[in-house]
Amino acid sequence: MTASPPEAGVLLAWSVPRKLDLAARTARKSCFLFGPRQTGKSFLLRSALPGARVYDLLDTQTFLGLAARPGRLAEELGPGERLVVIDEIQRLPDLLHEVHRLIEQRGVRFLLTGSSSRKLRRSGVNLLGGRARTLHLHPLSAVELGDEFDLDRALDRGLLPSLWQSDDPDADLAAYVGSYLEQEIVAEAATRNIPAFGRFLRVAALCNGTIVNFTSVANDAQVPRTTIYEYFRILQDTLLLHELPAWRESVRRKPIASSKYYFFDIGVARALQQRRHARGTPEFGLAFETWLMHELLCWRDCGRGEPLAYWRSTSGFEVDFILGDHTAVEAKATENVAGRDLRSLRALAEEKRLRRYLCVSLEPRRRAVDGIQILPWREFLDELWGGKLR
Repeated sequence: MTASPPEAGVLLAWSVPRKLDLAARTARKSCFLFGPRQTGKSFLLRSALPGARVYDLLDTQTFLGLAARPGRLAEELGPGERLVVIDEIQRLPDLLHEVHRLIEQRGVRFLLTGSSSRKLRRSGVNLLGGRARTLHLHPLSAVELGDEFDLDRALDRGLLPSLWQSDDPDADLAAYVGSYLEQEIVAEAATRNIPAFGRFLRVAALCNGTIVNFTSVANDAQVPRTTIYEYFRILQDTLLLHELPAWRESVRRKPIASSKYYFFDIGVARALQQRRHARGTPEFGLAFETWLMHELLCWRDCGRGEPLAYWRSTSGFEVDFILGDHTAVEAKATENVAGRDLRSLRALAEEKRLRRYLCVSLEPRRRAVDGIQILPWREFLDELWGGKLR
């Protein structure tokens, strides 16, 4: 099957080496690969698996042929074919029945990609059970971009491959949001009230990185409170939103149990918020925290497997991230971390439940204060990906 020539911006997804090793992951077992639109799934699978047969369900002829008769899949596979890619599987969930049969009867391995788990969840994705691992592809990470990475640029336009080299990122981000509403929400019939969902989307973006007050969101979006829960679920199913659960292992201070929510890309969140992220502003600080959340998710989903959480006590202390059962991480977008910036890490350290306490900042050199390591963000990423935080 042939692909159309990619646009110049999208070429970056091909040229930047991604940390997710698809060839190794699919060598022995079938996999689902989920990622929001324009994260580079299609280009990654074609570059990582050049010998695989690919069915692109965005291609009308391919879609109609398999929708009319899913059994064609088995008829077209030769006896020696062991790896098959089905791109945008959420467009045809019923095809999973045939996939299940071919895995069981012929030992075929599948890579099934999608930008939404909503239809699959509703249409029996559990049919595959433990027969397929679930992988996630995120926007580009700092470690993937290497020397080309620029923090201020990332916090302004985000890290979608098609946006990183854009000559008009504001227009392209607005188009991305419009495309999301059209292709994910309208096409999947996730909700009939598109204007209400559009209002909600901006309000949800303003709640990025916070504990959500659902009643307040409902009032601001002018929709019933019960509908807000469903809308948040839609954002998670269509991969725009990540839930960060609360860490509840503290004993001395009672922890809050509510989750926090982060948009998958800070550029998309900024476009929805209709804000700029200028240094020295609260918006810049929250953008820095959201970007760090993205980097931690990239690290976790490339095989590290560490659970992520945050900690907040009922008395108001809060630490942004807890890595597994060993490391607390606080994000501070400042070049001069003061003693008051470390209050929550000190409070958590009193629990004596974790091995290390880190403050990731814009400071140029690392230093230690009362057992807390203050790290430049680049050094933190080096230690993270270098396996030193375990």
